[in-house]
Amino acid sequence: MKSRTLIDKQLQRKTNPKLVETIMKAKKNGLWVEVAGMLSCPARRMTNANLDEIDKKAKDGEVVVVAGKVLGTGNLTKRVKLIAFAFSKSAEDKLKKAKIDYSMIKDEIDKNHKTKLSIFTK
Repeated sequence: MKSRTLIDKQLQRKTNPKLVETIMKAKKNGLWVEVAGMLSCPARRMTNANLDEIDKKAKDGEVVVVAGKVLGTGNLTKRVKLIAFAFSKSAEDKLKKAKIDYSMIKDEIDKNHKTKLSIFTK
C-alpha cells in the first residue's frame, strides 16, 4: 500500500479533474486508501478489466472494485456489486441488461464506509 505522501506526489501530475477528485476522496477514507494508491499510479499501469475477467475472479455477492475502467468484452453472470472509476458504454449496457448493480468510485465513497471490498487486480 502506498503512503498518503506518495499519493500526494503522484496526484500533482494528474490533469483529469474527475480523477483528482476521486483520488482526494479515496485518500481521506481509510477503506479506500489502497484504491487511491492504485488510481494515482501512471495511466499505463491503471487496471482495465473486461466483464469476463471479472466474472472469472469474482464470487457471488462480492463488492468488486476496479481501480480503472470496466470494458464490455464478455458477460458478467455472477451477482456482484461492481464499483469502478469508469465504465465503457458497452459495459454499462450489458450491466443494465443483466440488472447488475454498479457505480462510480467517487459516488460509492460517500455512501459506503464499512463494506468489505474485493479489489480487482490483474
